[in-house]
Amino acid sequence: MDFEFSQEQNMVRDSIQKFIRDHYELSNRRKMSKKKPGYSEDHWATYADLGWLGLSFPEIYGGFGGNLIDTMVLMEEFGKGLVLEPYFPTVVLAGNALLLGGNDEQKKRIIPGIVDGKVKATLAFEEEQARGNPADVAVSAQRDGGGFTLNGVKSLVLNAVTADWLVVSARTSGNRTDVKGITLFLVKGDAEGIKRLDYPTVDGLRASELTLTDVKAGAADVLGEIDGGLPVLEAVIERAILALGAEAVGAMEVLYRDTTEYTNQRNQFDHPLSAFQTVKHRIVDMFVETEMTRSLLYRATMETQGNHPDAKKDTCALKYYLGRAGRFIGQSAVQLHGGMGQTEELRIGHYFTRLAAMDAQFGNQDFHLARYTEMMEIPEGAAEASMMPF
Repeated sequence: MDFEFSQEQNMVRDSIQKFIRDHYELSNRRKMSKKKPGYSEDHWATYADLGWLGLSFPEIYGGFGGNLIDTMVLMEEFGKGLVLEPYFPTVVLAGNALLLGGNDEQKKRIIPGIVDGKVKATLAFEEEQARGNPADVAVSAQRDGGGFTLNGVKSLVLNAVTADWLVVSARTSGNRTDVKGITLFLVKGDAEGIKRLDYPTVDGLRASELTLTDVKAGAADVLGEIDGGLPVLEAVIERAILALGAEAVGAMEVLYRDTTEYTNQRNQFDHPLSAFQTVKHRIVDMFVETEMTRSLLYRATMETQGNHPDAKKDTCALKYYLGRAGRFIGQSAVQLHGGMGQTEELRIGHYFTRLAAMDAQFGNQDFHLARYTEMMEIPEGAAEASMMPF
């Protein structure tokens, strides 16, 4: 099978690599992450000028008609730079919610602004008790005349502090964990009744707890079908996992390459560390784990793009393996760097922390192992082996 990228995709990759080299030294990233809003607005404007924000949107809405593979190429390079700008919550999360669930009016109202860099958005679906299950929704949406009134709390809403629009999942009928009865709403980020608790995340990003108290949403703000929002939400999460997987592969590659370079340069007993057999084996294992994750990423992305029946299963396997491989590669990189690997001044620890945070998003290893076991209808102990790409 041909895994060569197109000329356009290679151009996007080269332009991002150049941008990362010029603007994303670790010291610059640390400074940006500690100042409000936690990233550079100038960088965001550059993303719009270079067409990165419109890459995955149809041309009718001002985009460039790209697909999931284009997003994968972009996110892998963003992973190599530990990019802070809210591309993931705006384009991958909210953007896909609009594309998959929105009507033409809603898309025309918001997507062109995202492409131009004038509008930011995010998805508010996580809740404290849900633990990765998008069907576990306690936020309620009660009918109020021709619209709805939303009440409840959403957790870990990425970049809510700068979001012009929120896509909020709320329960319009049924019990808390019913698969039916969930509806998606478009809500202004500064809507009356929204109280935010903003905080930095462990990996240098920004998130918020949102308390919704009698927040109004009109009939025109319903994204998709009333009571039928869960399939759209699950499809958005599947695409988010693919994007997250690409970002993880980029981070893993940096850890592997930095560790290889360091062990080639660092001498012990008059020999470079890389000359010792145990270190050689560990470096090879890091490379293999990176490439295994990449293989699962390519497979799941192409299957999702082609609506293959195994796409959900393999996306689930990717998320499981991302967590497992990320932990191994991160721990190995820190160990082989010795005490330096734990310092703020060295980028090794920052990549490891980001990989650990990715594992917790959209359900951790255990969550996806259980889901995979259920989908495959196989004994739980045999599920892990069946996830391997080879």
